[in-house]
Amino acid sequence: MRILLCSPEYNPATGNWITATRYQRGLQSCGHEVHLCHLDSAATSLERAVEAYRPDILLLIHAFRTGRQWLNSSRLRASQTRLPVAVLLSGTDINEGLYDPLQAPIIEQVLAQADALLIQNPLEAEHLRRHYPHWAAHLYEIPPGIELGMEPYPLRHRHALNPEALLFLCPASIRPVKGVLELLELFDSVAGELPAWELLFCGPELDGRYSYSFFAAIDTRAWAHYLGVLPPTSMGAVLQQVDVAVNNSVSEGISNALIEAAVVGCPILAHDIPGNRPVVEHGVNGFLYQDQESFTAAVRRLLREPELRRTLARPNPERYDARREAQALHELCCTLCASTKQG
Repeated sequence: MRILLCSPEYNPATGNWITATRYQRGLQSCGHEVHLCHLDSAATSLERAVEAYRPDILLLIHAFRTGRQWLNSSRLRASQTRLPVAVLLSGTDINEGLYDPLQAPIIEQVLAQADALLIQNPLEAEHLRRHYPHWAAHLYEIPPGIELGMEPYPLRHRHALNPEALLFLCPASIRPVKGVLELLELFDSVAGELPAWELLFCGPELDGRYSYSFFAAIDTRAWAHYLGVLPPTSMGAVLQQVDVAVNNSVSEGISNALIEAAVVGCPILAHDIPGNRPVVEHGVNGFLYQDQESFTAAVRRLLREPELRRTLARPNPERYDARREAQALHELCCTLCASTKQG
């Protein structure tokens, strides 16, 4: 089967790119020919990709950013050229786009006309079934997988970090939805407390104005450091060198970075949102916090109780096996193609 896999951008440091390339490798391992297309803003780019590759199925990542190109192409949706289309909903689609007056009509049309709606987070899948029952028959849960990059990366040496300090790492892009600026303000409550600790950030700058405010705030805090974009192929090795992985997102679909932390057994401290709950079992492999008070309490325990950190370090690679994810995608693609031929 020939599959055209489309993602919204080409940026190796983003979750969309990581998911897209993992999907490509997984489907190829199941015997499919997979062409990965990173779309630009021009609606004709998807048409050109389809013409050039002539796929049996379209797999679109992000309902708004890639789905709208398909929606705007009457040629691709014409009955005589109709390809089966599966759309992977992002956390932004579900948690923001469906409530945005500009995005919502487009997303709703994409979801109404696609043959399959894919979602990685079971909590968000249940939310959609409950609030949008007319889409339920086309909703498929794809178990999230991860391919862990374990290339060596001497974190403390390369960035001249305090060899004795406990390290908190927030792997996230610099944009409002990730809450990295607000995370600095949360950590102000424990500034100067012992044992010594440092807060690290790594990820691409995706919002200029927000990034400016973030870096200005970093400059006023000696315990905070921005490391730039770390190699995705080394993130597993990096997470093994830090003490706690942190996520302060306002919304998530499901975080690749937190899954990586769960796989290697790095304790997690995460904002209590639906996108984080499937990965973080409170008190088992990390802590979920709701506000400043619960955040501060959790950080103080993580700082002062080394035995607690060891207890929370629970590697769980089997739960996020990329082969299981690939098999689910394979079965879905085969089902859609078979249904289209029968139709």
